[in-house]
Amino acid sequence: MNKESGVVILGDGGWGTTLAILLSHKGVRVTLWSVFSDYAKYLDEKRINTKFLPGIKIPADIEITSDLESSIRGKGLIVLAVPSQHLRAVLRKVKRCPGFRKMTYLSATKGIELHSLKRMSQVINEELGAVKLAVLSGPTIAREVACGIPTTAVIASHDKLLRQQLQSIFSGDRFRVYTNSDVVGVELGGSLKNVIAIACGISDGLKFGTNAKAALLCRGLAEMSRLGIAMGAKAGTFSGISGLGDLVTTCISPYSRNRFVGEEIGKGKSVSKIIKHMQMVAEGVPTAKCAYELSLKYRTDMPITKEIYKVLYRNKSSLSAVKDLMRRKSREE
Repeated sequence: MNKESGVVILGDGGWGTTLAILLSHKGVRVTLWSVFSDYAKYLDEKRINTKFLPGIKIPADIEITSDLESSIRGKGLIVLAVPSQHLRAVLRKVKRCPGFRKMTYLSATKGIELHSLKRMSQVINEELGAVKLAVLSGPTIAREVACGIPTTAVIASHDKLLRQQLQSIFSGDRFRVYTNSDVVGVELGGSLKNVIAIACGISDGLKFGTNAKAALLCRGLAEMSRLGIAMGAKAGTFSGISGLGDLVTTCISPYSRNRFVGEEIGKGKSVSKIIKHMQMVAEGVPTAKCAYELSLKYRTDMPITKEIYKVLYRNKSSLSAVKDLMRRKSREE
């Protein structure tokens, strides 16, 4: 696998579009695939992703299509950048394309599948078999990356050579990529931080200030680490780019969809109305349910996650959740 063989990005959201732009600037032959034929034609003509990445020009050399089989044909690398709850359906379409087992797959999706509670790499392996696979995560707000603002990310794989090859393909002057062997930790860090971001958004909506946000960040990281370790991840991964790094970015960025959802909840709006008026997916909403269920499965104490789950799915008020968090039994840090 190398960049000369070409890359296809599956998913026309802000992150998928950004990755296509990033690779195009490096001279990689890139195809961007959209599930919607009308929007693929619109993107091809206008060269601006007005829904998900407004104001950013899409280079003319990026092929844009809704024909999955033609987009994959002849490519060496498939980047999966679709919402977590739609990944399995897209993979089942990929399975109908000739030669899919010979390709390398990079998951750029941050989330956990509802009901199965599986990480994205597990979903990929379950659908496609033992393909070459890695995951990309980190504090990567799409607009900042697309604008060339210095950014770090991490690529994780059990295959050392594969993660080094992908590191070379994606690294650039403004996009520094590290590697990691802890796939479980990297995936969980990129997923669970979205739940804490909703909590931080609620804090912002309630106008609680920096003390409360600092508490949510550090105690949220502790929850992420506890669950990750219980599921087989390395503790140190949560202090790295896909853990602390991604957590901080998602909890403070004005572009963070999950922080925005929380802020609107804190202002008194209902979750259903907030989601209804959003173009982009806030992964933290389904992840909160998954994380809560995983905490029960692995008998892991995750009080912030538990309260966010109750706010999102049990109609608990934000202030009641705060009161219950603050009045928990005293303990050592």
